[in-house]
Amino acid sequence: MKEIALETLNLNALSIIPNDWMLITAGTKENGFNTMTASWGHMGCIWNRLTAVAYIRPQRYTKEFVDREELYTLSFFPQEYKKQLSYLGSHSGRDEDKVAAVGFTTVFGEGFTTFKEASLTLVCRKLYRGTLTEEGFLDKDIFEKNYPGRDLHDMYIGEIVHAFVAEE
Repeated sequence: MKEIALETLNLNALSIIPNDWMLITAGTKENGFNTMTASWGHMGCIWNRLTAVAYIRPQRYTKEFVDREELYTLSFFPQEYKKQLSYLGSHSGRDEDKVAAVGFTTVFGEGFTTFKEASLTLVCRKLYRGTLTEEGFLDKDIFEKNYPGRDLHDMYIGEIVHAFVAEE
């Protein structure tokens, strides 16, 4: 992995998250880590900082790690890894070493975890966490369709502090 300057990032957040998906990962080699696949999120600027927003349901094992750690990563992969991302999103790290099951190579940085196979990794420092509320939904159909179990996501706004790309 090679670190690049944030201002050189050239990506389309409107397509990379919903189409390519991403892994949300938190933890370290020393304290353990977990990862999950996500296809919801945002990137932009708030509070004069470049930020990425991740959403995690309360029952997800990865949430424990994101809550515990200062940093989390958003890792993006070439299309050829879609099957592995699907597996990582449908299996729990509570029950198995799912990273080993898909054959990904773990890369540990200072306070964060990512994967060698990722084409782009954004390291985010948590700035804000809040739980979505039923009252906040102006379009009640969205709420009913996405939250039949009333398990609303926690939203994490993270300042993007590092960006890494795969070495060619």
